[in-house]
Amino acid sequence: MTRTGVLVVGSITADVTAFTGRLPRPGETVLGDDFTLVLGGKGANQAVAAARAGAPTWMAGCVGEDLFRDLALDGLRTHGVETSEVRTVPGRTGVAHIRVDASGENDIVITPLANASLTPEMVDESIAATRDRTRVLLLQLEVRAEVTRHAARAGAEAGFTVVLDPAPAQRLPDDIWQYVDVVTPNESEAAALTGVDVDGPESAERAARWFLDRGVRHALITLGGAGAVSVTAEAVRHFPAFPVTPVDTTAAGDAFTGAFGAALAAGLDTDTAVRRGMAAGALATTRPGASPSLPDLAAVDALLAAADTYTDTDTDPTPGPATADADSADGHAAAGAATDLEGAAS
Repeated sequence: MTRTGVLVVGSITADVTAFTGRLPRPGETVLGDDFTLVLGGKGANQAVAAARAGAPTWMAGCVGEDLFRDLALDGLRTHGVETSEVRTVPGRTGVAHIRVDASGENDIVITPLANASLTPEMVDESIAATRDRTRVLLLQLEVRAEVTRHAARAGAEAGFTVVLDPAPAQRLPDDIWQYVDVVTPNESEAAALTGVDVDGPESAERAARWFLDRGVRHALITLGGAGAVSVTAEAVRHFPAFPVTPVDTTAAGDAFTGAFGAALAAGLDTDTAVRRGMAAGALATTRPGASPSLPDLAAVDALLAAADTYTDTDTDPTPGPATADADSADGHAAAGAATDLEGAAS
């Protein structure tokens, strides 16, 4: 059986989002402009992104017994995600409270609830159930750190390509890194984990080396409007960002990681997978909401084709319109064609 699938182990939430002209100061109340209630959670978002990018995708996680359970499961199934590995546990489904201002910037408070019930034993069962059909394992940090660490090790031992999106950034056991093939932090996450102040390609390379020194094979640090820096033992590459006008950056990082994982699962080369992820991340910033903003394969292909046409015909290297800077609460919005940046570089 051909292994072209993606298994996502992570969080599932109901996203409660308020849109307003500006975010309130502490103690202040402001009037909002709109409100949405949709499927969310970094795990679920990445599963939807991978499925919409064309990969057979399984979600492993937990939901509660409340009214948000059906919202989450129906949302996953609507986008083509297999839910056989989602467990219903006593209590309430996780919730994310998101606020978005007029510029598209956001802040997020996540209450894990049912997500805290995911166990290493559940992870082992999901890996065993899907290993003959899946090639890539996507992980994040919205479930307990010990579960993520166990999933990384179990996935590596099962022969998966293990991709870790270390968000929200938190202290992790040092031995997790040896099991990670690709790590995809943004600037703030890379800084929090490595202690390197990431403010551009050169500092991103220094932060990336921290991950490689601990056993990661490929560090891919996204820089919002400055693109992304890819570092392996063999090469350093800089991928400039696509010019887009952001509306809401909430799920940009999840779009990036899901589409990147789907491309790897399809057997595409790493540079192509990075470009597909960056295109998806950029497109996700142009629509409000988390899961509703995640682009499909056709939209990603169209953006890549347009970028290739621009590159082939344009001789003026001046950057285009404002790019999506998604280094906010969930930010990895960047996309573009790769250029060599040897010796200088989420």
